[in-house]
Amino acid sequence: MSLRFTIEELTEYVEEIFPQIKDDFEIIEISEQGSHVKLNVTFQHLRPGNTVSGPSIFSLVDCTAYMVILAKLGKEALAVTTNCSIDFMRKPLGETDLIANCEILKFGKSLVVADAKVYSEGMEKPVARAALTLSLIHI
Repeated sequence: MSLRFTIEELTEYVEEIFPQIKDDFEIIEISEQGSHVKLNVTFQHLRPGNTVSGPSIFSLVDCTAYMVILAKLGKEALAVTTNCSIDFMRKPLGETDLIANCEILKFGKSLVVADAKVYSEGMEKPVARAALTLSLIHI
């Protein structure tokens, strides 16, 4: 299945349908196998101890998987997260942006299974990893 959006087209579409996140995320790469998305970390993403909050990391991995689904299915795509399990392995660097690398493990008719690793820019080892399942809703 070929992609239905370029990065620029996908960015514009996400800003249209999901304007509340437009300043948070930047799509770095998109392919049929996965995506790389950056969370532009700001003060609102931090918790005490100068680390990125768990909910911010969840939002990053969730949106990263969603971007691949949109890119593959186009404007009619509707997907909801049915499961997400995150392992927090290291403290992210304070106000450093995070990058999620998401790999699609299975793209079925009704379910998408993905794996994501999250890195602080400048760190070689991941700060978190997530296993996600999203359900495709056909309208």
